[in-house]
Parts: sequence; structure tokens; C-alpha cells
Amino acid sequence: MRKVAFYTLGCKLNYSETSAISRMFEVRGYVKVGFTQHPDIFIINTCSVTENADKKCRKIIKEAKKISPDSFVAILGCYAQLKPEELSKMPGVDAVLGTAEKFRLFDHLDGFTKRGAFASGVNKVKEYNPSYSIADRTRTFLKVQDGCNYGCTFCTIPLARGKSRSGSISSIVKQAKEIARTGVKEVVLTGINIGDFGIRGGKRSEKFIDLIKVLDDVEGIDRFRISSIEPNLLSDEIIEFVACSRRFAPHFHIPLQSGSDVILKKMNRRYLSDRYRSRVEKVKALMPHCCIGVDVITGFPGETDEEFFKTYRFLNELAISYLHVFTYSERANTQAVGMGEVVDKGKRNKRSKMLRDLSLRKKKHFYQQHVGETHDVLFEEDVENGMMHGFTENYIRVAAKYDPVLINEIKNVRLIKINENGFVEVEDSEGVLHREAEKIEEVVSLSLSG
Repeated sequence: MRKVAFYTLGCKLNYSETSAISRMFEVRGYVKVGFTQHPDIFIINTCSVTENADKKCRKIIKEAKKISPDSFVAILGCYAQLKPEELSKMPGVDAVLGTAEKFRLFDHLDGFTKRGAFASGVNKVKEYNPSYSIADRTRTFLKVQDGCNYGCTFCTIPLARGKSRSGSISSIVKQAKEIARTGVKEVVLTGINIGDFGIRGGKRSEKFIDLIKVLDDVEGIDRFRISSIEPNLLSDEIIEFVACSRRFAPHFHIPLQSGSDVILKKMNRRYLSDRYRSRVEKVKALMPHCCIGVDVITGFPGETDEEFFKTYRFLNELAISYLHVFTYSERANTQAVGMGEVVDKGKRNKRSKMLRDLSLRKKKHFYQQHVGETHDVLFEEDVENGMMHGFTENYIRVAAKYDPVLINEIKNVRLIKINENGFVEVEDSEGVLHREAEKIEEVVSLSLSG
């Protein structure tokens, strides 16, 4: 039986698709192994949002060939879609399959026999391929949408992923019910632009608000979490529904990119800072405990010191919880290349550090606001130095003494303090953790005495 290993770069959507592709191998009798376990086949699912993502992909290819020199290496996904010829010329690469072809890799590769570098060619991405991750993590990433119809001047995603398209509500609910039968407690809805859900065959037939209303009634899943959603698509109706829903977590990730209206216009974003502020204020008015994450890009062409500090002050004033900071990198075939004055890379890095420091302060403040409260925590199989971790419904990462009984369980706990690693330590509010730990000790004692 041939061994296959997977490596995923990029977003939650990529993780869901890698998991779906891995199941295609498993049903055909391949054995899934770790990256360093000398696999016969490497499948690398790529991202190409930044130049750094491209560099990581090239490094991973080199590492794969060091581990298994005779292995078959297939590169899938966004980088493969955008630069198939560049990748196919790299030493060690046997096949390159873009976004349109990666779900048909068995049709193209025919047993993964080496026959010289093979590239599928860049075909237009039109089909919607459903996917979800399973068994890889405590939570599942469920794809509900793909592609994007927006034309942000810094972004290659429409080129790599094609136009916006979705599964149907009925098909996604069916997948959610399949996931529920596996015992997964939390599902994260993913996509490229999930607020634009509902387009099939180029026409809108359903809406995102209708999808989440139906998913809220799916039994067997304790939590749904919405991944990144554009501020212009985060409607009052969506916010109001999440505020009173049974299963949707009080957590939004809302891309900003810049707090300067001048830069937002250059980026061709579909909102200005006032609209963004109104979304944050609406969320916090209905859900004061809600976690709000933000994407921000620094160093965009023409971003002067004045425009940068507009972004910094804007973020500092908002009741947000953390930032994902991206340092602008020039991407071929985007409108931003050559647009306005180029920002020095050293200055870009300095601004990124300032925003990351701001993110740490924002997160600590958000965590501190909830110390002393009780929250439901989903514990994960993530153990370090005798401590296990998990997330509250509003995305506070907690640490507790390791207890294997708690993995993939939701327990009500009291948040007691922020530790030196930035996690919130917990105390069990109902004595459940303590009692279950005693049971483990009793079992160990009996087995030793027996």
C-alpha cells in the first residue's frame, strides 16, 4: 500500500479541501502518513496570497525531496493555478494541478507514475466542489462558498479561485448532518467571500442569512462559527440573528485592510471606515461579549505616515479583540502594482510590528474583561507542558491541566487569570473537571494495583 502525505498552506478553505482530497486517497487504499514518515506521494495544497506563501511552498518542496528523494510530488491550488509553468520547472515537482483540476487529480495522474513534469494548464474555474475537514482537528471547516466577484486591487484570489459560487442550502445541511454523526462539536463555515453565498450558475438563488438560519436547527453540532465576512455583507439581520441564535458563536472576523478612506478607495474596497465602525458598534451593542477579529494590510502603495496613523488610531479606538496583520507584497497581475508611491520594505515591516503590538494589547484587554466569568470551553487535543487548551464560545483561548477525558468536550468553566503565555487559565465552576480527573486517577490506581 502506497503512503501519501499532505501539506496545506493558507486559509481554512484550503484545509477543508485538503481533507476532502485526502479522503479520496483513503477510499482507494492509500495510507495517509505524516510528512516526515517517508511517503511515496506528497500532496502540497498551496496558497498565493502573499510572496511569503510562495516562498514557503518552494521550501516545502525541497524538504519533501530530502525526506523521500524518489517520491512523487504534486502541487495543487492557488499558486499552481497562477504560476503553473514556474512550478513545473522546479526540481522535484512531478505534477501541477490548478484550482479547477485538483479535485480530479486521479483522472490526470493515473497512479502517480513519474513521467516528467506534468502541468494541467490553467483552466477557468467554474465548478463548485464541496468539501469539509474531518478527523484533523477538534473543529471542522465546512466549505459553503468559493471564488470572488470583487476586484480588490491587491488581490489575486479572483484569478486563482474564479467567480463566486456556492453549494445549495440543502446540500450544505446534508454535509452538516454527516459531520454531526462523527461527533464533532464545532463547525466553522468557510469560503472566500462567504457573505456572498447563494450564487449558482452565475445567478443568486439563496442568501447567507437563510443558510445560517437553517444550520441553527441542525441537531448534533453544539457550535457554528462564521469565518471571515466582508463588512458590507455583514447585515443587521445577520448580526441580530447570531445575537439570539442557539448555536452560532458570538465571534466575527471582519476584514478592514485600512482605516484610511483614501487607501480603501485605492484598494477598491466596497465600504469606507464609517461603515466598518457601524458594523463593530452594532455587534457590540447586541453582544458586548462578542470577539471581533480584523484583517489589516500595511504598506499598500501610497500609504503615507499620515494614512498609516489613521489606520492605527482607528483600530485603537474600536472595540475589537485581535488583528491579523499582513505586510503588503506586490503580486503580479494585480492593479496595485505600480499604483502610487512604493512604501519602503523596512517601513512596511516597522508598521506591521506596531500593529501586531496593538493586537497583543487588544487581545489582552479583551481577555481581561472576561476574567471572573464562566464560559463554555471546547477542549482540544492540544497539550503542552502538561496543559491542554481550548476556546470559549467567544474565542478566548484557555489553558487547563491535561485530562484526556476532556478532549472534544464542552465544559462550563470559570476564567481565573491570564498566564504568562497569554492564555486564560480556568477553574471548573461545577466541579466537573475535578471529578473527572479523580476518575482518571482512580482508573490508573486500579490498573496499577491489579
